[in-house]
Amino acid sequence: MVSVSEIRKAQRAEGPATILAIGTANPANRVDQSTYPDFYFKITNSEHKVELKEKFRRMCDKSMIKSRYMYLTEEILKENPSLCEYMAPSLDARQDMVVVEVPRLGKEAAVKAIKEWGQPKSKITHLIFCTTSGVDMPGADYQLTKLLGLRPYVKRYMMYQQGCFAGGTVLRLAKDLAENNKGARVLVVCSEVTAVTFRGPSDTHLDSLVGQALFGDGAAALIVGSDPVPEIEKPVFEMVWTAQTIAPDSEGAIDGHLREAGLTFHLLKDVPGIVSKNIDKALVEAFQPLGISDYNSIFWIAHPGGPAILDQVEQKLALKPEKMRATREVLSEYGNMSSACVLFILDEMRKKSVQNGLKTTGEGLDWGVLFGFGPGLTIETILSKIGFKLHDLDSIDWGNAFAKQVLIPFETEIELGLISSDWWEKTQVQKHGCEDATGCNKSNCYSNSSCGDATILVEIIRWTIMLKMEGE
Repeated sequence: MVSVSEIRKAQRAEGPATILAIGTANPANRVDQSTYPDFYFKITNSEHKVELKEKFRRMCDKSMIKSRYMYLTEEILKENPSLCEYMAPSLDARQDMVVVEVPRLGKEAAVKAIKEWGQPKSKITHLIFCTTSGVDMPGADYQLTKLLGLRPYVKRYMMYQQGCFAGGTVLRLAKDLAENNKGARVLVVCSEVTAVTFRGPSDTHLDSLVGQALFGDGAAALIVGSDPVPEIEKPVFEMVWTAQTIAPDSEGAIDGHLREAGLTFHLLKDVPGIVSKNIDKALVEAFQPLGISDYNSIFWIAHPGGPAILDQVEQKLALKPEKMRATREVLSEYGNMSSACVLFILDEMRKKSVQNGLKTTGEGLDWGVLFGFGPGLTIETILSKIGFKLHDLDSIDWGNAFAKQVLIPFETEIELGLISSDWWEKTQVQKHGCEDATGCNKSNCYSNSSCGDATILVEIIRWTIMLKMEGE
């Protein structure tokens, strides 16, 4: 008789949760930060507020942001003048926009992630959707399920109104789901649209003006799962340990309220000081068991709430300027995209690591940390390890591997579970010069020079495994 403990063990994955793919998306409307003060004060009919405009211009100049992407265009704002006033009743108009745009932008990012993942969307078992941009019922998770054509019994989790720290929250939740449900593949989507927060300037509420200088729109999607399928799934980062904490004496540091005028944000305390004061404790908790105390020896992914936060964290921990390169790059090109930001930074880091020929997706390093900061003041911490080394293949001695014939027939390999039954067809339709799977012959593929890229990377790895088996 099978015991309960054996059943529970069988339900769990063997390895840690890994990020298997990343996709990002932004609205088409790109805003230049240098000219934004002129646009903002003109569209909100506030050009007479000369001193306030100069304050806003200084905010934009010091933001370290070059550009942002926004759903709200000049045409949309002219059609919805209530959005341009300060605290004018406008929630209905805002909601009508975001309940459509948030899942649409999320779909765009998700499609990219699923394509990179390389598996059919029918293998997605769970969906986590996060947004601070509006609320609706059924939620954006339901809308995305319909837009993507996911199975109706995908297990969905909708996270509304979490704020900027939630990029870490979705990873923590995805890790738990992937590791406690064997074979689970979790689609994670964060989609943020500033249509809920845009409003005209106020002389008496400068904290609202800060948000107008920082926030941008964007969506990011991940596929998360444990025990990656060999030859198909390629882990980008492993998630080893997670934590969430409320910083001491931080109540009211950041808060937001959904009102008739939309979502209002308030910064009531020294947020950069609170973050920098508490970050060391979080790092010790995460890295002390690994014997890591040099924080310049790890890679960094930090939510860019603003340049002041990054500056104070760097100063507190004596970090080298390059440690925050990926974070500052995303802040510069996209602004603060709330929950989606840290996922954009993950994508930026792994891409630049490949471009620069580094040995890992973590800027050449094995271990790293991801921080999310937001309302509460809440801090999310993710201890991360690179999923694979970019140069692992360089150490393989290929010898005369490609002079040998295939060692085991395709049909036998399928029966053994070494490759999926539809592997050949999937490979052929992706190859140059093959319109479908009928134009190529399995038996002569490896001797036929016209067969294009049959020796794709996954096949090279498979051959190596087969040759090793023959030697044994």
